Amino acid sequence: QVHLVETGGGSVQPGESLRLSCAASGYSFTSGSMAWFRQTPGQEREGVAAIYLAGGDDYYDYSVKGRFTISHDVAKRTLFLQMNALKPEDTAMYYCAAVRKGQYVSSASLFDADQYTHWGRGTQVTVSS
Repeated sequence: QVHLVETGGGSVQPGESLRLSCAASGYSFTSGSMAWFRQTPGQEREGVAAIYLAGGDDYYDYSVKGRFTISHDVAKRTLFLQMNALKPEDTAMYYCAAVRKGQYVSSASLFDADQYTHWGRGTQVTVSS
């Protein structure tokens, strides 16, 4: 059984940084895709960063490109999201997600939440002055 647990959220001021972690158990880190999504109350979950675990190719939503970096550690089976230059509009619950074993997702669909089978419970990020 796959378990994803996010940590690292918190309250920061604009311009500061946070690093989110997603510890995965029961999931191979040598293939497939994983992503970070975020959601605010009343809004749909939106993808902000995704990565192909085998090759490491990463993708970003335009709103975070240049500020956020997704990475993974195969040995630790952990997905990371380094978030720099945070803005108030980055405030949201952040979720880690993984596709089903053996599933391939095209780059055009990496930010489609329906492509992901496994989800963590989320970690809250609040950016305010």
